[in-house]
Amino acid sequence: MPAEIIGPSSHFFVSQRLRLHYVDWGNESAPPLLLVHGGRDHARSWDWVARDLRAHFHVIAPDLRGHGDSAWAVGGLYSLSEFVLDLAQLVEALGVERAAIVGHSLGGAIALRYAGVFPERVTKLVAIEGLGPPPAMIERQRGKPAWERLGDWIDSMRDLARRDPRRYPSIEAAAKRMLEANSFLSPEQARHLTVHGVARNEDGSFGWKFDNYVRSFAPQRFDEEEARSLWARIACPTLLVRGTESWAGDPVEDGRIEPFQDARRVNIEGAAHWVHHDRLDEFLRVVRGFLDAATQPG
Repeated sequence: MPAEIIGPSSHFFVSQRLRLHYVDWGNESAPPLLLVHGGRDHARSWDWVARDLRAHFHVIAPDLRGHGDSAWAVGGLYSLSEFVLDLAQLVEALGVERAAIVGHSLGGAIALRYAGVFPERVTKLVAIEGLGPPPAMIERQRGKPAWERLGDWIDSMRDLARRDPRRYPSIEAAAKRMLEANSFLSPEQARHLTVHGVARNEDGSFGWKFDNYVRSFAPQRFDEEEARSLWARIACPTLLVRGTESWAGDPVEDGRIEPFQDARRVNIEGAAHWVHHDRLDEFLRVVRGFLDAATQPG
């Protein structure tokens, strides 16, 4: 790795007329690796992972639309298909033929769908709890008629329209809220995530960068059959990572691993949903071993 690489540079690309942001950790001669964050998160939440992996990869981390320093969607609807489009547009903008991808939660779901649409363009894939709702949750959704789901969604959008984004008097106050949301974080992690996750308002207060509308889930049911058909098209080796303390189900036990051509599941003990924060060293050990072959010519 060149000695002059000390941090990421900031760049933008366009998708559906939205100006979307990504950070580039350099080392352009190495194999490309995309890090895709989850909902209400941002690209700089990958900093610890990127610093470790950039010696062997050209690491790129985008801010999803409505998150970080990317533009907010007009109208406030954030569909999974649009996020997949944005990832495809980023890959085209980078001029990348093939890349490895690591995605967390929503980012994992995006990466899995992208790899299902473009199996020839993904070398290796790590999805941290990115399979969507576990079967028990899907079953509860299935019990709601369409008019009830659509009505609930309309109510939630109206509620979000009335809600003023919360303001914090200081970065320390916002970081305290971050710790309340994830008790697995250290104070240092929470502050770093907060510094890059808030913007200063005109009155001197601070607010989260993400669009409040990303909190709302689309009224359509999660199409398990469609998801499985996409997972079945993924041709690259795939690592499904989950935390044993998380709400996410075990894809081996509930059968969601079955459609994949070449996938294995790894449980990280003592981690909740943010596995890469909760047990960073163990996560990096597992992912480095899995990605190692991607650094070899072939």
